Amino acid sequence: MQRLYDFLRRHPTWVDSFWAVVLFGITCANLVSVNGAPEQHGAPAVAFPIAVLLCVVVALRRRMPEKMLVLAAVLGLLQLITDVEVMPADFAMMVIIFTVAADGARWASRFALTGGLCAGFLSQLRWPAQEAGGLNVVLIAVFQTVPFALAWVLGDSLRTRRAYLAQLEERAARLEKEREAQSKVAVAAERARIARELHDVVAHNVSVMVVQADGAAYVMDTAPDQAKKALETISGTGRQALAEMRRLLGVLRTGEHQESGEYVPQPDVEQLDDLIEQCRTAGLPVDFKVEGTPRPLPSGVELTAYRIVQEALTNTRKHGGPNTGASVRLVYFDDGLGLLVEDDGKGAPHELYEEGGADGQGHGLIGMRERVGMVGGTLDAGPRPGGGFRISALLPLKPAH
Repeated sequence: MQRLYDFLRRHPTWVDSFWAVVLFGITCANLVSVNGAPEQHGAPAVAFPIAVLLCVVVALRRRMPEKMLVLAAVLGLLQLITDVEVMPADFAMMVIIFTVAADGARWASRFALTGGLCAGFLSQLRWPAQEAGGLNVVLIAVFQTVPFALAWVLGDSLRTRRAYLAQLEERAARLEKEREAQSKVAVAAERARIARELHDVVAHNVSVMVVQADGAAYVMDTAPDQAKKALETISGTGRQALAEMRRLLGVLRTGEHQESGEYVPQPDVEQLDDLIEQCRTAGLPVDFKVEGTPRPLPSGVELTAYRIVQEALTNTRKHGGPNTGASVRLVYFDDGLGLLVEDDGKGAPHELYEEGGADGQGHGLIGMRERVGMVGGTLDAGPRPGGGFRISALLPLKPAH
């Protein structure tokens, strides 16, 4: 049964042709009946061809609705001219009015409505009801017009409903595309965030390990105790880097931060003391001061502050040269957190902080700007007037809109 239904939906002209045959049979029975003799409907030579063509209108109404509407109008006028009275085949006029109102062009829909509203009055003018006064003729004409008007209203309502459903489908498709685009943007942002985390973790910890390894190799023979201490620092730094890497890999696998087991929580400003002590142990003198009243901050602001200091000190070790010292200032304002990291070294090459670097260099400063921008803050990085390099940042306590 379902196959038959699907077949009929795929071949609507066959369905319309079936009903056209039924309508033609009813019309023929009416034309040859005793109470409806052919002479009552006009000349059979004209009535039968008109009936056939009206049934063709029903058969082809969905394939060529505008042409069938014009054909039906011509046949209606031909009936009026040849005095072929109303017969069952005239039902095709209401069918084609419904069809063009639902699926035809706008001009065809308006033409169908006009023709339908005139049909009843033209019929009464040509074949007035016997023994009926003028008012009764008007009422009969109005009554005969109602079916045509209803056919047009039903067709136009169907057109409106289809347009509404099509609009809903288009909106749903557009929203689906927007959701996919937003999902891709979110994935890209998450990948960029993880890339920044990886850069900060690897760059800082590996640079500490390299400095300590160089120092251990230099004093291995002359000062074994210092070499041993340097190796212990390398071991501890490596474990810390490994823990951070595992946390980030956990984010990649599960999509959420793991705060138990082998994964560690995100660093914050309270861990700056440990970070700076690690730098001092690696041979970089760092002066650290906190101004204002410390208080809890949003996790995003704390992580950003930690990563900025971490990256700035890493850059100092990379580009500052020998005998370089650094200072870190952490200032608590009423509406934000200020950071100032300075060193007295030779500073970073111009292209690293102006052009973003190339071949993997300068991405730390790019990551800083992205982090600060995500929390709605401002960052300034560049050489100091008296030599060295300076990074200053202001992080608001309220997220940017």
